[in-house]
Amino acid sequence: MPFNLPNALTWARIVLIPLFVGVYYLPAHWLSPHWHNVVATGIFLVAAITDWFDGWLARKLGQTSSFGAFLDPVADKLMVAAALVLLVQLGRADAVVAFIIIGREIAISALREWMAKIGAAKSVAVSFVGKLKTTAQMTAIPLLLYFDPLGAVPVAALGTGLLWLAAVLTLWSMGYYLNKAWPEIRKRTL
Repeated sequence: MPFNLPNALTWARIVLIPLFVGVYYLPAHWLSPHWHNVVATGIFLVAAITDWFDGWLARKLGQTSSFGAFLDPVADKLMVAAALVLLVQLGRADAVVAFIIIGREIAISALREWMAKIGAAKSVAVSFVGKLKTTAQMTAIPLLLYFDPLGAVPVAALGTGLLWLAAVLTLWSMGYYLNKAWPEIRKRTL
């Protein structure tokens, strides 16, 4: 495993997961419920920024690696899954939505792994719908973590709506990827 700044940022994102979840287990006399939300949202946003920044740095510095290409999406999926499970536990997200998003991530990761193994990875490359799904969920999660209204902005309602939109886009993108992979699946399994 090459040690470089982009990989260090990816590892930092993984290390932030227990900190992010742990914030909600701190005693109320350490942090009020509002500050639990603020701190957890801040940690999640730092992780989201490192996700963008590590990829940019890897390309800019010429430090891309197969290990980094493997670890980066794993870190992303771990962070999103942890956030969704936490939001369900807090009563801020529906378990069905979390199941759809986490289940799709596992299924499509396995599909991509298999497609790469048979030399057909390009047919399941990230699509525009997949990018829209990621944008919706990465906007919804911090809103649902913060949860409190910001003036007249109904943060919780906005986050809930975006998370449901992310779930719909999740199913759409899964259908898209399965459709792209279907010729290979049919050829090798039927």
